[in-house]
Amino acid sequence: MGNCCERAGNFFGPQNNTYIRVSLPAVCFVWQIAMVILFGVFIRYDEESDEKGWHEFKKSHNITSNIENDFYFRYPSFQDVHVMIFVGFGFLMTFLKRYSFGGVGFNFLIAAFGLQWALLMQGWFHSLDPVTGKITIGIESLINADFCCAGSLIAYGALLGKVSPVQLMIVTLFGVTLFAVEEYIILDLLHCRDAGGSMVIHTFGGYYGLAISWVLYRPNLNLSKRLNGSVYHSDLFAMIGSLFLWMFWPSFNSAITNHGAGQHRTVINTYLSLAACVLTTFAISSMGQKKGKLDMVHIQNASLAAGVAMGTSAEFMITPYGSIIVGFCCGIISTFGYLYVTPFLEKRLKLQDTCGIHNLHAVPGMLGGFVGAVVAAAATEEVYGKEGLVETFGLSGKFENRSMSTQGAYQAAGTCVAIAFGLVGGVCVGFILRFPLWGDPADDFCFDDEAYWELPEDEETIPPVLEYNNHMINKHQDTHESQFSLEES
Repeated sequence: MGNCCERAGNFFGPQNNTYIRVSLPAVCFVWQIAMVILFGVFIRYDEESDEKGWHEFKKSHNITSNIENDFYFRYPSFQDVHVMIFVGFGFLMTFLKRYSFGGVGFNFLIAAFGLQWALLMQGWFHSLDPVTGKITIGIESLINADFCCAGSLIAYGALLGKVSPVQLMIVTLFGVTLFAVEEYIILDLLHCRDAGGSMVIHTFGGYYGLAISWVLYRPNLNLSKRLNGSVYHSDLFAMIGSLFLWMFWPSFNSAITNHGAGQHRTVINTYLSLAACVLTTFAISSMGQKKGKLDMVHIQNASLAAGVAMGTSAEFMITPYGSIIVGFCCGIISTFGYLYVTPFLEKRLKLQDTCGIHNLHAVPGMLGGFVGAVVAAAATEEVYGKEGLVETFGLSGKFENRSMSTQGAYQAAGTCVAIAFGLVGGVCVGFILRFPLWGDPADDFCFDDEAYWELPEDEETIPPVLEYNNHMINKHQDTHESQFSLEES
């Protein structure tokens, strides 16, 4: 498999020119102008955000208070999800010693573009009015757009430090498009339930990024090995991102669930599962080292795996202890993946996964999809109640006669669809990125912000005495001069 990628790389030619002064501005300007035009043609406010429409909606639904607007129910969750996308994902990627600007900065770029494209793509599939030809958006549309972006941000984790911002924009363009299609198939055609996105977000995004990384295999990436690691302060910044994700993950999984018991239950299940995951992550991390020391990579990442795995089943009646079991197992599986599976994949399958998304998103997402299938198949009217089954699994209209065993089978099929879209789509996009047009760095220039960012002077290269004097120069000029003279003497 690796040899296949190497031959493809030779065919498409070397890619080592990081000059993007023309390509990046061109892509940003052209695509943003396209967004202006497409939004002008298609996007309109929905009935709860349009001034005239809201007043008519209140009258038709006998609503007397503005507090009944969906904004007041959904905005707290939207705010949490938005922080996860821009702060949580961004800072989690700052662990590399010389790629913090790229980690948080490029995350910012592709998320800002992706959410606009997502509103269009998801609108065309889910809320396009066949009469007017318009897409209406509200607060829930913004949440779903952030979810859609998350798939591409997950994929970025596998490519971190090895691709240009232009390539990332292409990854996002196709990633959002593929996401909208697979989401429509899984949620609408198969009628799966996946409020927290174990299948449509994490499984798809994980395998999408891994497939791209496999196609973009770099046989000489060891030339940048000195930068493919962390330092004390970079790991600390990454841990801040991890904590933001960990705290807000209950909001992520519950953001678009049904009001009432469904949303309440989703928060409880995710909360418990995440807590259990932390303990087993610490345990396996310590057991995996001869001296029993902890590895911050495991703590930053594997402790989040339960949130991924609970994305599908959190709104189901999985029970509190069932949630804890899922978290318990995910901490073990994910940490084990970082210890043993990631090195194996790189050595044997030529799969270079910078952030280890295989262990945090792909595998936990897949497991979450299958756990959801089992829990759905085991659902009974005795546990949920007749109305509860209908509301939780959407068993109305043309799906009202679907049995729970059939629903479980469709849930499992949805997971397979997400894997297929991720792998096939990722391979296709990977070959597009192989063309030597996008300004990606050479093998000996990866994981380095200097390729694409203006950097402040590196303090580590300044001699200790001058470093101290430069630090003080603007505060005490006279003191500075005397100290410098003293050192010279």
